[in-house]
Amino acid sequence: MTQVYFHCSSSRGVRIDRSGEAVSDLTEARDRAACLVRSLIMEQGAEDWRDWVVHVSDDFDDELFVLPFAFVLGKAH
Repeated sequence: MTQVYFHCSSSRGVRIDRSGEAVSDLTEARDRAACLVRSLIMEQGAEDWRDWVVHVSDDFDDELFVLPFAFVLGKAH
């Protein structure tokens, strides 16, 4: 198990994950990042999430990968 952190950012703001989550591999980390994106976009409010990204990093603050919210949201029509 590895502790990973899901920090979110855009040109307008940053959300820092201070607690992180234990995951068994990168596939699980990716799935949890996608779940986080879906939960944030379901919140009430007028936030435009299209330019946000999730930065997934380890205990040493090394970035493992980045998941753009747009990847989960899909393309606008």
